[in-house]
Amino acid sequence: MASFIIEGGHRLNGELIPQGAKNEALEVLCATLLTPEEVKIYNIPDILDVNNLIQLLRDLGVTVERIGLNAYSFKADKINLDYLDSEEFLQKGAALRGSVMIIGPLIARFGYAVLPKPGGDKIGRRRLDTHFLGIQKLGASFTYCPTAQRYEIKADKLTGSYMLLDEASVTGTANILMAAVLAEGDTTIYNAACEPYLQQLSKMLNRMGARIEGIGSNLLTIHGVSSLKGCEHTVLPDMIEVGSFIGMAAMTQSDITIKNVSYNDLGIIPDSFRRMGITVEQNGDDIHIPEHESYEIDTFIDGSIMTFADAPWPGLTPDLLSVFLVVATQAKGSVLIHQKMFESRLFFVDKLIDMGAQIILCDPHRAAVIGQARAHKLRAANMVSPDIRAGIALLIAAMSAEGTSRIHNIDQIDRGYQDIDKRLNAIGARITRL
Repeated sequence: MASFIIEGGHRLNGELIPQGAKNEALEVLCATLLTPEEVKIYNIPDILDVNNLIQLLRDLGVTVERIGLNAYSFKADKINLDYLDSEEFLQKGAALRGSVMIIGPLIARFGYAVLPKPGGDKIGRRRLDTHFLGIQKLGASFTYCPTAQRYEIKADKLTGSYMLLDEASVTGTANILMAAVLAEGDTTIYNAACEPYLQQLSKMLNRMGARIEGIGSNLLTIHGVSSLKGCEHTVLPDMIEVGSFIGMAAMTQSDITIKNVSYNDLGIIPDSFRRMGITVEQNGDDIHIPEHESYEIDTFIDGSIMTFADAPWPGLTPDLLSVFLVVATQAKGSVLIHQKMFESRLFFVDKLIDMGAQIILCDPHRAAVIGQARAHKLRAANMVSPDIRAGIALLIAAMSAEGTSRIHNIDQIDRGYQDIDKRLNAIGARITRL
């Protein structure tokens, strides 16, 4: 199990370029299964979750070629459906949360798919009902084998349908969308997720010959087509990494410029950090965070304590609440962090409390943070990363703390952040990988 040794207290200075978006990459990689023609994708992040999905596509029979830095071509003209019934597939698929999104493309093109119970972050229950109910509406049948812990999905033909999703699930909407583009007739998806990454997937599918209307809204209309062709696609910068760097800059009193962030696709993120008292300067498509000797959390208009809560897009993404929480520990003022979606995502705060942070964990979904305005710096600690986003929050805490910290299980961080130690060390951090 790999670890980071972090020497805290060093200010950073320089430029960072965000990687390609992890969540978008997982969606568009699965979409390559929808056509036998070549699909070229650029700005793919070199991270564990994405690399594992690329290998899974190879194992399925997709011809994968690296055509440049963070660029690949995919040709799914010789898919081996027998591989879906192998023990190897069940093990690999179960270890990768993104594997759930191969259902839509496979059932649309081949009428058959298998899904092992997927893994991923240990952040609480992450149900698949939205995926299954939507694809069932299109005409597929699901069978679950409790012994093998796998789902078998079959469909002789998919037919368009109206559906109102029970939740605006991003991966659920992506899965249903990829199934519906090859269904016969029209499909209407109401309460669809509308994140920029889902917009990117929709635009890519349209370039492949799909007919999707309502992109960017929560009401998608899909006119089914008989086949799709190849295309080229470029993945957006990762908004979660951009947000992580903003919080890291403020917490470590650093002067950082984040380059080529696709600012218009960041939504409410920059203004949310501004409400934390952080100066976020837009320079074209770059963001500059100057040194912060201090920063003060805003209050609501009536003077009540600020609350940051996750919500479906264009609300605040849940993937950044861990960063907001750790940054609040050294702010002036108090804040309530309300993590609505995942009941275990705030359990990493006990590590921050050990480091000297003043946090009250109200329940599995809410934490009250009393900022210390740098009056008492965090202390170094020995920690374990439970998931990707808690991992980066703990790394930010360790970088701002007095002394040398150790973070174990950094594979969790590597799942979502490409060469994070090398990139931060290049601008002044002191992180050693063991």
